[in-house]
Amino acid sequence: MTEDNDPKTLAKLTNDENPDMRDSVALNPSTPQEVLAKLANDENPDVRWRVALNSSAPPEALIILANDDSKHVRMAVAENPSTPVEALAKLTNDENADVRRSVALNPSTPVEVLRQQRIAKACDLVRDRVSTRKAAVVLGVSKSEAHRLLVRAKSVLAEIGEVQ
Repeated sequence: MTEDNDPKTLAKLTNDENPDMRDSVALNPSTPQEVLAKLANDENPDVRWRVALNSSAPPEALIILANDDSKHVRMAVAENPSTPVEALAKLTNDENADVRRSVALNPSTPVEVLRQQRIAKACDLVRDRVSTRKAAVVLGVSKSEAHRLLVRAKSVLAEIGEVQ
């Protein structure tokens, strides 16, 4: 662990063989953005995870990390209040439910992105021919709101030629 916040020292430590040193640099809020951008491409997923947790991470690094193979890295990106809207919107369609839930809980996620996330989920429910009552439970909304979302989802599916 390093207590040194000197940018040159932090940059030098990105090449340290010990992943714990790189972890420490990745979590340090004083680490320069260009150093965090480099660590976003580290071979060690724990280092990338710590970059994703860092609220000082540059937007470009968070966008890259939103595509990471590790669900833990993607979840950290989804939880980071500094994550750009572009990355949050992408993560609303993540294959992992915990990542999608983290996007929904992030206070920086715009309402429109959350709306699109619900409509996308409603489209899945329409494809699965789920009842309005079950859709309300799955979406965490009232039956009337679930009905409205299912109607909108059917309209979206019709627009893209996926009518059932």
